[in-house]
Order: sequence, then C-alpha cells, then structure tokens
Amino acid sequence: MPAPTHLFPLIRSCEISRICSTACYCHHKHLCCFSSHFAHGHFRYAPQKRFAALYRPKENFNHFIHARDYASTPQRFYLTPPQVNSILKANEYSFKVPEFDGKNVSSVLGFDSNQLPANAPIEDRRSAATCLQTRGMLLGVFDGHAGCACAQAVSERLFYYIAVSLLPHETLLEIENAVESGRALLPILQWHKHPNDYFSKEASKLYFNSLRTYWQELIDLNSGETTDVKEALINAFKRLDNDISLEAQVGDPNSFLNYLVLRVAFSGATACVAHVDGVDLHVANTGDSRAMLGVQEEDGSWSAVNLSYDHNAQNEREVERVKTEHPKSEEKSLVKQDRLLGLLMPFRAFGDVKFKWSIELQKRVVESGPDQLNDNEYTKFIPPNYHTPPYLTAEPEVIHHKLRPQDKFLVLATDGLWETMHRQDVARIVGEYLTGVHHQQPIAVGGYKVTLGQMHGLLTERRARISSVFEDQNAATHLIRHAVGNNEFGTVDHERLSKMLSLPEELARMYRDDITIIVVQFNSHVIGACQNEEL
Repeated sequence: MPAPTHLFPLIRSCEISRICSTACYCHHKHLCCFSSHFAHGHFRYAPQKRFAALYRPKENFNHFIHARDYASTPQRFYLTPPQVNSILKANEYSFKVPEFDGKNVSSVLGFDSNQLPANAPIEDRRSAATCLQTRGMLLGVFDGHAGCACAQAVSERLFYYIAVSLLPHETLLEIENAVESGRALLPILQWHKHPNDYFSKEASKLYFNSLRTYWQELIDLNSGETTDVKEALINAFKRLDNDISLEAQVGDPNSFLNYLVLRVAFSGATACVAHVDGVDLHVANTGDSRAMLGVQEEDGSWSAVNLSYDHNAQNEREVERVKTEHPKSEEKSLVKQDRLLGLLMPFRAFGDVKFKWSIELQKRVVESGPDQLNDNEYTKFIPPNYHTPPYLTAEPEVIHHKLRPQDKFLVLATDGLWETMHRQDVARIVGEYLTGVHHQQPIAVGGYKVTLGQMHGLLTERRARISSVFEDQNAATHLIRHAVGNNEFGTVDHERLSKMLSLPEELARMYRDDITIIVVQFNSHVIGACQNEEL
C-alpha cells in the first residue's frame, strides 16, 4: 500500500538573496553540495595533510577590524541600519501559544527563533512542534558538519520518532490500523516553521516507512507500562541514528534517494532538544549545542542554569566514557588535539558513519555507491588508529528540571552563540529584553585606558541601546545582534556589526560559526498554579 506522505510536509520554496554587493546572505538550499562540504564541513574535523589548506581556524575579528588593506576596493563599505536589520531578521520566526488549547493550559507563552549563516549554505537547522496526541511541546536546534544533509534529515525526522515513542499502545494501534485500511491518519505533530525551514518531499515516503517500522516494533514490544519521557527521548535518538545508518547500507533503487541517504549518513549533526509538558522540562543533548535556563532572582537580576553538558574534550566525564568503551591500548590515540581520533570535535553525533562503521563496511558501501561518493576524498579516507568502532554514539544525555515561577525562559542554541557569549551575559540580555527592565552595572573597560571623552561615548551608546531595545521584535534576533556586534565593552557596535555581516561567504566562516537560537518564554502564573496543585 502506498505510504501516506502528508506526515512530512512538502518542500517549501527556498531562495538565495543577496542584500548588497559585499553582504552575502544565503538561505537554505534544497541540497547542499556533497563534495565541497565533505571537504571542509563545519571545521569539526582536524586537518590532515591532504586537507590542511581547508582547515584554517577562525581568526580574531579584531584583526579584520583593523586590517586596512583587507578591502578589495579602496573605499570603506558599511551596511546601513536597514540593511543590517534585513540580514538579521531574514530568518526570524515567532509563535505565541494559545492560553488554552482545548486540553491543557500551557506553561509556554511562546518562542522566538532565528538563524544567521556563516557557512553557505547554512549547516544549522531548527525545529519546533506541538505534540497533538500527547501533551507538551518539542523544540530543538541541530548543528551539522561535513555538510547540511544530516542536520536537515534529523530536523525533519527526530520529533516524529520522539512523538511516536511517547504514544500509548492504543494510539499506536489506531495509527497502524488506519495505515492498513487506507484511512486518514491521526495528526501527530503541529509544526511551527519559518517558510525557509523546508521538508524533503522526495524522501517523505522513505522516512515514513522507517518510522512505521519503528512504531510496529513498539506495538509488538508493548509492556503495558506508561512511557517514561527520558526513556522515550533516548530511544528516539538512538533509533533514528540506527535508521540513518541502515538506510545508507541498504541503499535505494532511486538514484537520487540513494545518493541522499549516503550523504545523510556520511555527514553528521549534533542535537539539543527540549520537551516541555507543564512544569516538566526535559532536555536531551547529543553533542555541543546547549540549553540554558534564564532565572530571575528576587532582586530582579538574572542568572543562568545549564541544562546540558557539552560532549567534547573539555568534558572530563565524556573523555572517560569514551576511554572505558575501548581497549586500554587505544587510550593515547582516542583523543588527540581535543578531538575524537584527532579529527572530530563532538564526541556524540548523528550520522558520521566514518566513526561508527567497520572499515570493511565503509569500503563496501563506498565502492558500490554512486560515482560522486566513490570519487570523494573524504568518504574514502579512514580515520587514523581506527581499530574498535563504533567510536561515536548518538545517545543523548537527558536532564529533567521541574519548572519554578522564577524560571522565565529557556535558550537553545548551537555552539556559534556560545563561542561568542558567556551564558551569564545571554541570561542578562534576554531577561532584560523580555522584561524591559535594565539593571545598570558599572561600565567595565577590561584594563583599557579610556579617556573621559571615550567614557562619555560609552555612556551615550548605552543610553541609546536601552531606548532602542524594542527595535527587535524577536528575542533570538536581539541575542544574535549582541553575539555578532558586541565590542570589547559589551555594547553593540554598529560598525563592527556591519563589517561582520559584510564578510564575503568564503571568509565569514573564518570569523564565526552558523548561529541558531530558540528562546522559549514560560508562563510563570501557570507554573506557580501547577506547583500549588502538587503541594
């Protein structure tokens, strides 16, 4: 029987827009270039000699600011404020949650999201959806590397796997019976997407069939017990990654789909997903994107609470986990230069079958695959000291938090934000934006010698910034403005912001990463009422 495809919405039109001659802005393209992205990717791979020229680290932006001989033309070029706003707001999206949806009073007021590319096309993705057959909302950010294919697939598919994992046995049976009899399916998710956040029309049938196999197995394994959210999240992450691997091994008679599933499997993506249901907040994280809770203290100030941990070499527990999963003889080669096998920065990710499959399986799939795959240097390259795969897992670390009235918002963001801003600054900037209340701190000059005139200028800038805070109608946009435009004194510098947004595509990635942010605002009154009911 033909599989229903309406679970996966049709691809929406995507376009590439250039704001001006030196400010390049690229929306999502339907298919990212396999060969070029597998060569340089997300700068998540350390340089091997053959790829050394492609792995320049990001430079200090101050070098760019003061490099007078950089411009290809003798005159200086600055974007006007409207041009800056056009770039910053091109991908912003906001959604306000109805106070009562017919079933529940939501603890979520709404969310703002936005993206700013550095890669062309952008390798980050984002997703947000309301669960229709169970309670709660799902929100997530996905950071791709070695291309955008894996992040795109995970952003389309993961929420369906989570939703199915949460469904009671009776609902799963009802959905399966509807498919068998050709009746309309119960809607599982209500998506909240920007027009550029597309779905792959061509792969919808393949994705549906894999999802259906998963829920059929859940039906067969029915234990009669209520599904635990943490367990459902872990199972969904692991099962999707397994399906990505299996689809690539099996292949597809359709040449386009065959190439697509291979691109998805050989590229990679990290994921940070939040499930909010009443006062229960679960964050499932795989990789180095982050979730941070914004808390308003009694004196009105803001503090940040981490709800995820990076899975990389800076996390000692994660390094120890990797070491315990492999023989002691490999201890010195597992993590080199703060990278897995000296190559990969995140220690957990979807896809990346080069760090999961045996050498024999990799060779078989590449040799039997399409010419584009077989001719690609990256796909044929075997990581050094590759003895006991898998070295990489997509299993998430799940943190559960009971929301309190003082928990005002949640920030989910890819590492492009956290590389430029400390979590405490993020909490303060978002908190002041949402409340409109600014707690003035003494201006910190960080050891710089500042004249009286310069200090007057800083104070004038701060006053102007406060009066113009509501120019941004989106909290994620406001945060990106600060992440890209903040100077050494912590204020948005229009000249700096203009120059950063004017960088040509081939240079932008040297100075910053793709940035994707979701800011979720909580309903303190509902949370307080729920707390009182539990007492």
